[in-house]
Amino acid sequence: MTRFWRFAVTRIMKGACAAFLCSGMVLIAYAQTFTSLVDFDKNNGGIPHYGALVQGTDGDLYGTASLGGNVTLCNNLGCGAVFKVTADGKLTTLHKFNYTDGFEPYGKLVQASDGNFYGTTSGGGNSSCEGVSCGTIFKMTPEGKLTTIYKFCSKSNCTDGWFAIAGLIQASDGNFYGTTVRGGAYDSGTVYRITATGKLTTLHSFCAKSNCPDGSKPSGALVQGSDGDLYGTTTFGGGSYHNGTVFKMSLTGKLTTLHAFCNQSNTCPDGFYLYDGLVQASNGDFYGTNVGGGKRSGGTLFRITSTGNLTTLYSFCGVVNCPDNAEPYGQLIQASDGNLYGTTYYGGNGQKSYGTIFKSNLEGKLTTLHKFETVKGGQYPDAGVVQATNGDFYGTTSAGGTYTDCYGGSCGTIYSLSNGLVPTVKIQTVSGEDGN
Repeated sequence: MTRFWRFAVTRIMKGACAAFLCSGMVLIAYAQTFTSLVDFDKNNGGIPHYGALVQGTDGDLYGTASLGGNVTLCNNLGCGAVFKVTADGKLTTLHKFNYTDGFEPYGKLVQASDGNFYGTTSGGGNSSCEGVSCGTIFKMTPEGKLTTIYKFCSKSNCTDGWFAIAGLIQASDGNFYGTTVRGGAYDSGTVYRITATGKLTTLHSFCAKSNCPDGSKPSGALVQGSDGDLYGTTTFGGGSYHNGTVFKMSLTGKLTTLHAFCNQSNTCPDGFYLYDGLVQASNGDFYGTNVGGGKRSGGTLFRITSTGNLTTLYSFCGVVNCPDNAEPYGQLIQASDGNLYGTTYYGGNGQKSYGTIFKSNLEGKLTTLHKFETVKGGQYPDAGVVQATNGDFYGTTSAGGTYTDCYGGSCGTIYSLSNGLVPTVKIQTVSGEDGN
């Protein structure tokens, strides 16, 4: 497998928009305050991908950059980095990967109950998987001390999986759960459980039957539902057209396919290709996006129940230079106002179709909040946003910014968006000794 495929596997649909006119324009909201906070410069990291930022218990935001860091390593691209950034944009690079401890971290970090952060890298480690390294799982203190707790393909024939794009979640049993795109018994990806000390158990190998009815190559993170089960997505497999699935799985590994996409007709009105996971909203239903299909060929926003009843709520526009939005790669969140927030990789303003930030109510009424239109303001957000305790939203773009020496292009940015939502945590001022 070439290095190019490692990037291309998560870019299959980019640029593959259908050429027909969009209909059903989306509402635009203008009363937003957008701020570009940080330009990645390759030394502090570069090209942050699918893993959204996460707010730590200290109030700072933590994330990963897939390249950059120590730029003398990994073919002078840098192997990637872990960073933290304050709400006003002061960035600190906490760890620079060195290939042995990891390479190209894509996934979101999780801060566990022990206070440490846990994450994955898509490459690195000591093993070789089709000519490239297989990836790692690590833990890191808030100060940046990183320990590799697992190296993928440690078992024969890589039955433990490899190429982990998604981050981890910590479930109610205290263990961590995640997915790999490759490896497993059928080399179509896995769901695994790992303890904080690095004991890994493969719970499910995808594509166990003909035509992969359970799906294949999951690239999104899992979510634990209120019923205790894990819910997730696969990018491919399932049904007659093999275009992705939604599944649920018990903590012991019993998997049930809830929906196979593009199984209604080859026009795929329900969408296809899911690159990230789901979010369970306050109504108990799960919400997610896919990057292709739908009535306007730019992907969909959908709702699915725990029993598999799926409703397509919104179809994104797949026309070139789409006037509203197209191809949502990042995971949705439900914010304090009850609405869903997310990003699209394409769409915006005519020729300047560099992506958008949007919100939607739980019934699919969608409003574009921000259009990425300039290199300076960032371009192509393929990670979702996080709402911080100050009420504002924070995210990253995979391109744009001042610096242009990252894999032949610009290095990406960190941004904030104020939507007028009030802080979710009240900050109290400590009084002085005089009691005032």
